[in-house]
Amino acid sequence: MSDVVEKTLTALPSLLSLDSQPGSGKLSSTSKLGNLIRGITELTSKHDEEKLIQRELSSIKEQVSSPNTSMRQMKELMVRAIYCEMLGYEASFSYIHAIKLAQQGTVLEKRVGYLAVSLFLNESHELLLLLVNTVLKDLQSTNLIEVCMALTVVSQVFPKDMIPAILPLVEEKLNHPKEIIRRKAVLALYKFYLIAPNQVQHIHNKFRKALCDKDPGVMTASLHIYLQMIKENPDGYKDLTASFVTILKQVVGGKLPMDFNYHSVPAPWLQIQLLRILSLLGKNDQSTSEMMYEVLDESLRRAEMNHNITYAILYECVKSIYTIHPKADLLEKAAKCIGNFVLSPKINLKYLGLKALTYVVQQDANLALQHQMTIIECLDHSDLIIKRETLELLFRITNGQNVAVIVEKMLEFLRLSTDDYTTIDLVGKVAELAEKYAPDNEWFIETMNTVFSLGGDMMQPDIPNSFLRLLSEGFDNVDEDLQLRLFAVDSYVSLLQGEPAKLPQRFLQVISWVLGEYSHLREGLEAATVLRLLAKLLDMKRTSSETKSWVLMAMTKISEGPACVCVAQEVSERYSGSLDTVLRQRVQELQHLSQGSELRDRVLPRNAGLEPLEVDSSLSFLDGFVSEALAAGAAPYKPPHQRQEELAQAKALSLEPYGLSLPISMSSCSIADRQSPTLLSMSSGLSGNSTDLSHKGGTATLKLDGVKRVWGREGYLAQKEPLEESAQVEVPSPLRSPSQQKGADSTHSQTPTPTPTPEPEQEKQQLASSLFVGLGSQSSVCLMGKSEPTPQRFRRKAKGQGSSSAASEQLSNSTHSTVDNLLCNNLLDSTVTSELAVSTPKQTSQLPQGLTTTNGTCDVEGDLIEGTVMGSGPSLFDGNGMVAVDPAAHKDPDRPKDLCLSSHLPAELSGLSRSEITPLCSNQSLDLSACHVQKEDALLLVIFIANSSDSAVKQMLLQIDSGELEVSCVSDSPVEEVRRHSVAVCQYSLIMKRPSAHVEVTGTVSYQLPVGEPQAVQFSYRLSLTNFIRPLTVSTEEYGAMWLAFSHDTKQNLTLLNDGPDPLTATLNVLRKKLQLHVVDIIGLEGIVACRLLQGQPCLMHCRIHAGALAVWLRSPVADLPDCLLYHCQRALQEH
Repeated sequence: MSDVVEKTLTALPSLLSLDSQPGSGKLSSTSKLGNLIRGITELTSKHDEEKLIQRELSSIKEQVSSPNTSMRQMKELMVRAIYCEMLGYEASFSYIHAIKLAQQGTVLEKRVGYLAVSLFLNESHELLLLLVNTVLKDLQSTNLIEVCMALTVVSQVFPKDMIPAILPLVEEKLNHPKEIIRRKAVLALYKFYLIAPNQVQHIHNKFRKALCDKDPGVMTASLHIYLQMIKENPDGYKDLTASFVTILKQVVGGKLPMDFNYHSVPAPWLQIQLLRILSLLGKNDQSTSEMMYEVLDESLRRAEMNHNITYAILYECVKSIYTIHPKADLLEKAAKCIGNFVLSPKINLKYLGLKALTYVVQQDANLALQHQMTIIECLDHSDLIIKRETLELLFRITNGQNVAVIVEKMLEFLRLSTDDYTTIDLVGKVAELAEKYAPDNEWFIETMNTVFSLGGDMMQPDIPNSFLRLLSEGFDNVDEDLQLRLFAVDSYVSLLQGEPAKLPQRFLQVISWVLGEYSHLREGLEAATVLRLLAKLLDMKRTSSETKSWVLMAMTKISEGPACVCVAQEVSERYSGSLDTVLRQRVQELQHLSQGSELRDRVLPRNAGLEPLEVDSSLSFLDGFVSEALAAGAAPYKPPHQRQEELAQAKALSLEPYGLSLPISMSSCSIADRQSPTLLSMSSGLSGNSTDLSHKGGTATLKLDGVKRVWGREGYLAQKEPLEESAQVEVPSPLRSPSQQKGADSTHSQTPTPTPTPEPEQEKQQLASSLFVGLGSQSSVCLMGKSEPTPQRFRRKAKGQGSSSAASEQLSNSTHSTVDNLLCNNLLDSTVTSELAVSTPKQTSQLPQGLTTTNGTCDVEGDLIEGTVMGSGPSLFDGNGMVAVDPAAHKDPDRPKDLCLSSHLPAELSGLSRSEITPLCSNQSLDLSACHVQKEDALLLVIFIANSSDSAVKQMLLQIDSGELEVSCVSDSPVEEVRRHSVAVCQYSLIMKRPSAHVEVTGTVSYQLPVGEPQAVQFSYRLSLTNFIRPLTVSTEEYGAMWLAFSHDTKQNLTLLNDGPDPLTATLNVLRKKLQLHVVDIIGLEGIVACRLLQGQPCLMHCRIHAGALAVWLRSPVADLPDCLLYHCQRALQEH
């Protein structure tokens, strides 16, 4: 590999020089590019550079437009245009000439043309359509250089819609005899997988062949695809674990050629890629993790070299060891590695250690305790990056006892920071901690005031919005609401009486809103006084128009009484002639509403923020206006999707692939054809119009709430120790150094005698005791001997018993860290409809048979039965075109637990189809299980709460939340107590807000035992889009009318099943049974299918057999529904 790089660097000057001697080793002194570079370096100002570049661009434009310019000269002009674009000056006139050079030039000129195209254009640029035919021709060339150039440009920039045109040719190159061609073909397929994964679903087996390629370069290229696919579905590639382990063993053992070595380290980037893949495969899987213990140990041992690249390998090893199922000796070695990093005097290694410590601290808090003094020293480090990463670490370990100290450290850093990104990031973290762990109202308001002051107008708008929403919605305690609002009013009045000119605009807007809403609550505070303070804000020069609108609106709310009317009149006269129309409107409102108290009370009633608002999202009040406009000849409204299609059709740009690679018999129906499929056959759907579900906005947000936790405050959760032994475990003291800690661990019976320490060291130890309080304890007692308090001070008032916007924020340190959300993925299972996430590895205990009512409890008798569940639910509907439910595929030979808990189902649900009852989480007191019940008009989530202890569980609060679903409790009487050895059942109705391939419901159960502190457990439950799909029974005529009205569509070729004499019928029957679709009609080689989401959102599908495949075209009025349904159609046919 190194000789290839050297030859490339040697040949590059000759490419740019264009001298008569092609082997020249330096840039020619007569080259125009050389003259341009020298001219720029000799300039002394940016203005002179702009003038020189503009003259150069004018000269280039004149020459490329000349018909006498040869291809050799065009090559030199393109190189100069590339250099101008690199400096930030637009040379768009040269784009089309770069494409022409790639089409018509020799091999060297074509290479420059392709290079210019890849640098000039992006994937959505319309000129790329002109390059498709050239790429097709070069892919079929016998010249290896031309094939390489075509594959390179395909893997960099290529239009998504044209992928089907070249995909067969790229697939062929996987079998090419030259390894460089095979490697570039794999990289091109990786690019296709990123932008259109549905297009390459049928060639996954060829990826496996590339993984076993005899050339290490081809194998390395295939790892990019596997890393992406394993992130999305790790269970589908567990069988490849042994292969990845074998490859890593060979790499670590130095079996690859020497060309892959970097500073005597064998293929370091390949090692890092394999370590990331293994960490994903071994997560929460003990059997798979055991296969990789040996190679991880070997990687750690061989990477102990004093070089930066080995540090990167060690960092990935540490992350992998803490991600997979844990092993004691590996964890010890990883902890030692982190300690070496943190204690290193080198800044880069110290930063790496802090980053690794941030990743693992919530799984093993003892690591932070062992290095607490080093962390304290890092807070005062001269390097700002070290300080910022240290604050990130402290953010991860924040709890209710150390929040004040950590927030103060963050605010100190904010006061000295001049970096905008750091300010925005830390302001958000401080606001989150303040709302989550505030010890009292005064501290909360003062902290938020500091946040608004330091964050200024750079902070994210959701921070003040969340603060105002918290004030307006209130909490569970009415007195708490009043005290918080009164303290906010007092604080803001004192700020306005000081120097409000120094406050940021967003802070002034918050102050105006709070005083307008709640200043009347403070007895003794006259409205006229507040009005005059607000009027001063209008006179400040720095006050923006938006802030003035907030101020005028606040004045309108509190203008009451003669004194207020006078102030309001003065303000109205002063701003009635403003050029800003919004300000004039606010002034008019202030003038009229201040004079009429009855009108003001009707328009702006006090405490109206607590009342739910009903919004007419359909804008039905405009129906009359729209009807009159249409009758008068106005054009009907067209959604943006349809307008873009018509615009593309008007430009006469065909989005179909070129005929070179397509069958002659293919239909030429374009993507913009709006005819009903019942009247006209559609094309084969090779437009590549499928959407990557993994890049959708609805599924990009990673949520790990409820995912199985292997490590917690108690250590490894699966290793349950007897209570007598756990009581004897010594709590590590934050006042000890690491060496003292080791001594304490080895001799539990001896207590080290404290030695006098200098005063600076005492201050650091006191700071450590404040920062690390609450960590590392095996029981609920913290390091300072205090009990862990309730972590969340402000709990938003729930809108329903089962739906709470703050459910995920009410856990203590057991809540998963944001770092886990960034470094891991909540992965989708390809075969499981609902997936469980458990908090401990042990089997949950269920209860024997008994009686229960909805959301009620019952007493049961007998011993606890251990077991798991299996089986499928009965049919959802009978044979009237309705189909059966495909339940979760958890298989187990035992059935007693399911039968036991199923007896607790309410009577009205016992006859309906349901999924199996799956365990969610458990501890020593509670076992949680759940199933979902499918009704024709609803989907119900049923949660079983089994109390396996000998005492009653009281003060129980179950909170359910989901970002993709609307969750509502079916019963109005929530379960608050579960008696001993009994089962409580809770029901929740689920409605999908926006279509998504998979959705997750997270929940928290908090409760109180007669003895001990309040406890909480968390869980998650996975659902598929198919659980929310129901058949839509329509006639052929109704189907055709609906088809023309829908604007969102997608096309794709699916696998055609040949299970009988009629493949189309067999394929549609499989989709009907697995996805609950309604087959409207089948005519010859075409079929039409309809379905709907719960709450009535329809989706139509037209199918046609073409070229041995099933070409489908889906349409819906909902943007994401066709893509999500297409995804499940593909999975259903693959699994058949």
